[in-house]
Amino acid sequence: MPRAYPYLLGIDTGGTFTDFVLFDSGSKKIRIHKVLSTPAAPEQAILQGVDDMGLSAAIAAGSVVIIHGSTVATNAALEGKGARTVFITNRGLGDMLTIGRQTRRELYNLQPEPRQPPVPAALCLEVDCRLGAGGERLQALTREDLEALRRQVEQRQPEAVAINLLYSFIDSGDEEAIEAVMPAGVFSSRSSFVLPEYKEYERGIATWLNAYLGPLVQNYLQRLRRGVEPAPLGVMQSSGGTIDADQAGRRAVNLLLSGPAGGLAAARFIGAACDRPRLMTFDMGGTSTDVALIDGELKLTSEGHLGPYPVAVPMVDMHTVGAGGGSLAYIDSGGLLQVGPQSAGATPGPACYGLGGTQAAVTDANALLGRLRPDNFLGGAMQLDIEAARNAVGTIAEPLGLDLEATATGIIDIANAHMVSALRVISVQRGYDPRDFQLCCFGGAGGLHVCAIAEALQMRRALVPIHGGVLSALGMLVAPRERQLSRSINRRFDQLTDADLRRQLQALRLEGTGQLRREGVEADRIDARASLDLRYTGQSYTLNVSFDTADRADAGSAAIARAIEEFHRAHQQRYGHRLDIAVELVNIRQRVSAPAEPIQLPPLQAAAEAALTAELPGMGPTAILQREHLRAGTVIDGPALVCEQVSTTLVSPGWQATIDTLGNIVLSCR
Repeated sequence: MPRAYPYLLGIDTGGTFTDFVLFDSGSKKIRIHKVLSTPAAPEQAILQGVDDMGLSAAIAAGSVVIIHGSTVATNAALEGKGARTVFITNRGLGDMLTIGRQTRRELYNLQPEPRQPPVPAALCLEVDCRLGAGGERLQALTREDLEALRRQVEQRQPEAVAINLLYSFIDSGDEEAIEAVMPAGVFSSRSSFVLPEYKEYERGIATWLNAYLGPLVQNYLQRLRRGVEPAPLGVMQSSGGTIDADQAGRRAVNLLLSGPAGGLAAARFIGAACDRPRLMTFDMGGTSTDVALIDGELKLTSEGHLGPYPVAVPMVDMHTVGAGGGSLAYIDSGGLLQVGPQSAGATPGPACYGLGGTQAAVTDANALLGRLRPDNFLGGAMQLDIEAARNAVGTIAEPLGLDLEATATGIIDIANAHMVSALRVISVQRGYDPRDFQLCCFGGAGGLHVCAIAEALQMRRALVPIHGGVLSALGMLVAPRERQLSRSINRRFDQLTDADLRRQLQALRLEGTGQLRREGVEADRIDARASLDLRYTGQSYTLNVSFDTADRADAGSAAIARAIEEFHRAHQQRYGHRLDIAVELVNIRQRVSAPAEPIQLPPLQAAAEAALTAELPGMGPTAILQREHLRAGTVIDGPALVCEQVSTTLVSPGWQATIDTLGNIVLSCR
């Protein structure tokens, strides 16, 4: 950044709460805050929180930098509430997004429910131009074609257009020409900008999503910017790096995992600070739980999904299940207890919030079992209605013929099983042993479930980070400025020279560096790391490996040989074997980044306070402690509840908690 700012404010807008973390660069202290989200207009909750924290004057004085994680793009995509979008492609390919990969969601269902196409046929337009697979021009795009296309677009009165032509990642000229003649005021998205890679369907979906969500994201960021002017405003991307809000509006598809990526950025930051670089994380919020694996660095994927759609832009490699504090319990048609994915959300929320909810949620089960203290929720800012929780759980218990405590325990056990299953997907199914990692939980509800989930995975160590209830907001402050750039090559290494490969990587590096420089980042703070998507010849899917671009005496073919050997090892770990056949380079990638302003977590300073004891159902006498009163080195034997402003941690029987010098809770199974 061109100047130092007194305050850094991270904001994470979730489905239930909007979280705030303020870092005072003068005192080196951190303040946290939560408010209920306002899904219809997310900026209202943000402005309310800013006012609650007394920051309005500092923002008006230009003393605050704001980094924001938004769910606007995610919610609009999942709810089908994007902009009216025209899809433009080559002649004969207008139904590309409708046909897709011709895969079925239910393989053995002979009468599947019909699914609406992403873009209605009336909004799919075709144009007479064509490039060959090698970039040669087979049919030119004429001015008459462009004029006719512009008239067709005007007749349909869209809010956005998505332009996706064959082989535009080789030559973007036709897409740029089409974009130039689009009607004024229409948001345009072209595939050569959004995702210059092969696979026309995946590239088309990414380009359509970017157009479909772009006007909503742009309008939202403009409203938010007006509310916080003149404060600089950045936005978290799905890849774990931030981007200036002015540029983020053109890259809506890159914001789909904005909030969860912030949590992983903070988990990595705290793991590095306490020498625990290998973490399996679960972020349990009000609506869902996101799980991921950190092995020193954040793992990215270009094979992510959002609902039924593939999202091929780089994003944190994360798996999501509909199990959160607000997940609703119900009895299915077979008489069995189920939990989620339906959620109570922010309005009306779980029954115990006292806002009109009547259905039992996971939070109600925890409240009924005494694991949430009614007078200490949100630091006392919200009084829980335990009687409402009992009534809600009672509506489930009666038809099951169980008592309230058994029903509440069953609700929690089922939610835990969903999260354990998700954690196995990102570990065991990918060749990793969970016992080689530490389980790291965050989100407002995570601490209540961490011990039970660790036991189910046979993990004996866990970490509950300081400020875990607002960790995604903290992640906004520690995430780097970043761009992820890529381009398809699709050639075997014996058909590619090292000089050509490095020339193309250098072009991506210069493009990313230029984007960061336009945000005011100094050139000497920018770092670039190259990687390659490789596969055995004939395969459909790739594995990403690093590529050394250092200018050394052994550069050249030796760097390519190292990348190929790394691919063989990665293939062995993921699939259990390696092959003695040619390796193909599919995509090149450059991560261009600049570190965030340095933040150091203050050492723990706490005044000791005696613990209270309460009788908890199923646990007996249980110590009740306030996290802010725990000194470094404090050892707590379970069962115990460690309460704080934004979350609660349950130390189960048989577990021991130790408070480290930063205030993290380090859990171990005795």
